[in-house]
Amino acid sequence: MRKLIGDKKFYRMILGIAIPIMIQNGITNFVGMIDNIMVGRVGTEQMSGVAIVNQLFFVFNLCIFGGVSGAGIFGAQFYGQDNQEGVRSAFRFKIIICTIMLAISMIIFSGFGTSLISMYLHEGSNVGNITLALSYGESYMRIMLIGLIPFMMIQIYASTLRETGQTLTPMIAGIISVIVNTTLNYILIFGKFGAPALGVEGAAIATVIARFIEAGIIIVWTHIHYKKNQFIVGIYRTLRIPTDLSKQIIVKGMPLLVNEALWSAGMAMLMQCYSVRGIAVVAGYNISSTISNMFNIVFIAMGSTVSIVVGQLLGAGKMEEAKDTANKMIFFSVITSIVVGLFMGAIAHVFVNIYKTDEEVKYLARSFIRIVALMMPIQAFLNAAYFTLRSGGKTVITFLFDSCFVWVVSIPVALFLTRLTGMSILWIYFICQFADIIKCIIGYVLVKKGVWLNNIVE
Repeated sequence: MRKLIGDKKFYRMILGIAIPIMIQNGITNFVGMIDNIMVGRVGTEQMSGVAIVNQLFFVFNLCIFGGVSGAGIFGAQFYGQDNQEGVRSAFRFKIIICTIMLAISMIIFSGFGTSLISMYLHEGSNVGNITLALSYGESYMRIMLIGLIPFMMIQIYASTLRETGQTLTPMIAGIISVIVNTTLNYILIFGKFGAPALGVEGAAIATVIARFIEAGIIIVWTHIHYKKNQFIVGIYRTLRIPTDLSKQIIVKGMPLLVNEALWSAGMAMLMQCYSVRGIAVVAGYNISSTISNMFNIVFIAMGSTVSIVVGQLLGAGKMEEAKDTANKMIFFSVITSIVVGLFMGAIAHVFVNIYKTDEEVKYLARSFIRIVALMMPIQAFLNAAYFTLRSGGKTVITFLFDSCFVWVVSIPVALFLTRLTGMSILWIYFICQFADIIKCIIGYVLVKKGVWLNNIVE
């Protein structure tokens, strides 16, 4: 047990990286929660339409995350070697891959948005009007498409800043963003201070404006402080990347990108499975996801910290220190998640009562939240193990470990139980969540064996 507990210096170092990431991720999720709550105060149909669109955009968001993460593995290790040209090349790769994904996503959402939203709208409960929910979803999507551009740039710049130890600026930019978003939400959704009441369109406009402001702050600060961020010097003089490095990033990073795409699509598919039980389930699941995301930032930030700290140690060739650090960080993540999960489960009813919706929706939301709280230690271990394996370039293993499991196990179980049985949606949700215990066992074995102890930029 003592081997899993670090000293004060260790925790100061870990929290020094993790807390700014938690704050920034918390801000991002807080923006989503504020959108969700304010739209939820308007009505169930509006909230459901927005929830469905955000679930679809979640696939894009995770694809961008996968794109920057693949190159980010190299960026963190290059920075550990003090190789600024290597960090620069990793940044350029992010620009190229994310621009390609943005173009593809714009075409898909513009051409097939209505059909995608309709997949989630089914009869099955006494709550909500499907036609209205579709209309609200379409209106919200049209405006939010513009916000994909600044979101992409935020992820490219912020991820590189984190890899080089600069976590404060993305956090500050995020704080400003949430203030702008919250203020504009209040004004535009409800029509305050003489503005028209725009409902879901107001929520979308507020989010897009806030994202442009956040992106502007991060980009301008990075270029002005070029002495701190040496990788940015001459970054756009060319987008050429050394051929050998491009091949390495593609080989190591493509499984990660495909993994994020398939995993996020799997999450969207799971929501679609649950949605066949009616719009009340969509609304309840949406409330639960929104609240859960606010609490999940703790173990998600710990995963990102594992990736940064362990990645730098591997790049510096400190294999034993990397292994010891990873074990302690995984343990710390699980312990903190137990505390967070208990707190989230205890106050679930407080959050749910904020929403102006039907009692059926509130009951489902409370129950979903408590199931998530119960499973949080499992998810914390999985997340930390995933990033440990990824830090050493074992992206093919993480691909099998993560997205393949969703499509091979979770989705077939959900499809079978939702369509061929009369089982309660709450039991179905619990079973699908608990199935991740299988991944815990696999992750434990892989981490303990040390298959991830690799220097990939040597």
